[in-house]
Amino acid sequence: MTGWTDAAARGALRDLFDTAVRAADPRAVLARHLPAPPERGRVVVVGAGKSAALMAAAVEAAWPDVALAGLVVTRYGHAVPTRRIEVAEASHPVPDAAGERAARRILELVRGLSPDDLVLVLVSGGGSALLSLPAPGLTLADKQGVNRALLASGATIGEMNCLRRHLSAIKGGRLAAAAHPARVVTLAISDVPGDDPAVIASGPTVPDPTTFAEARALVRHYGIDLPPAVAAHLDAAAEETPKAGDPRLARAEFRMIATPLMALEAAAARARALGLAPLILGDALEGEARGIGTVMAGIARSARLHGHPLAAPAVLLSGGEGTVTLGKATPGTAKPGRGGRNTEFLLGLALALEGEPGLWAVAGDTDGIDGSEDAAGALVAPDTLARARAAGLDPRAVLAGHDSYGLFAALGDLVVTGPTLTNVNDFRAVLVV
Repeated sequence: MTGWTDAAARGALRDLFDTAVRAADPRAVLARHLPAPPERGRVVVVGAGKSAALMAAAVEAAWPDVALAGLVVTRYGHAVPTRRIEVAEASHPVPDAAGERAARRILELVRGLSPDDLVLVLVSGGGSALLSLPAPGLTLADKQGVNRALLASGATIGEMNCLRRHLSAIKGGRLAAAAHPARVVTLAISDVPGDDPAVIASGPTVPDPTTFAEARALVRHYGIDLPPAVAAHLDAAAEETPKAGDPRLARAEFRMIATPLMALEAAAARARALGLAPLILGDALEGEARGIGTVMAGIARSARLHGHPLAAPAVLLSGGEGTVTLGKATPGTAKPGRGGRNTEFLLGLALALEGEPGLWAVAGDTDGIDGSEDAAGALVAPDTLARARAAGLDPRAVLAGHDSYGLFAALGDLVVTGPTLTNVNDFRAVLVV
């Protein structure tokens, strides 16, 4: 442990987290992915997601002399100043009327264009809820009800977006179809496992590989209670989403500008500069957050004691998105129920390590918001459990009551960034020294 004090370990981990976030900042990565502006036609910029406003500002900065017009919609509190591209704010994760109005206007902006025109589409995490335009015959209330049911169902993001695409007038390739015959170039920041373009913001500009039949099967599988109009819409299957080979999507191009793996690779490069051997365990780790913590603890312990899968000093890196299955609060927890997937991962990790020396960890959501709390995540140190117990907290009871946020807040170990205006999912790093 020579040279690795508690302060040095914490500083290194926060450095790695910040490096991962910077690697997904559109101000740093977007410009090199822009197409050449059209020689004669117009440029219409539209988009949706937590990063949509910052992406629009990056386009303006990269194209100071190009005539730009358009509209992007982002989450409340995520707007940034722009001069030529309008920014609207709406609700996330449950859509609201502001998101519906923005989506309707976006669809109108791309209609009636010519082959000389360019539609630049900016999408990022959160776009599905923010770009909410019900299919004909459905209402916003219908979509809100389905969205709430999906969020509580245990369905994966891919499954949720299958159903969302089949209830929408703009998702699942419909935005690109509406823009035909204009050229459509989509710039995307991925927050989904596997970086599937059809899943990011429910794929408004790419062919939809799923069908109405699959959407109905998901409803049956998860026992989702649908509003009557939604059930009738799925049964009728009147207008399927655009598929591969649809001529309306022939001029649509998709470019990924930031992904979870890109962020992990940037953190790995920074780790090497700090004298650490990095190992990326994967960019799409999913499952129960506390369970991921237990598994990561086992890998870290093996590295420290046996030099496998790599020898110290080292850092184990991973991305993806854990889940938290809520249950009843357990007596003894402080403010039961507060806590996101990253702090729950960290508390599961700490309990599995039980104060073992030489191991520190950080985990946080790269959008700066762990679940619904005001922290991105937190830090764990060898003395985390001892300090918690000295403060009168029972870590196991806290974990059972899903109040990991409360525990790390009491210890002063939360990582607070505010909205980062990007999102490449969760970032985890375990330092082994």
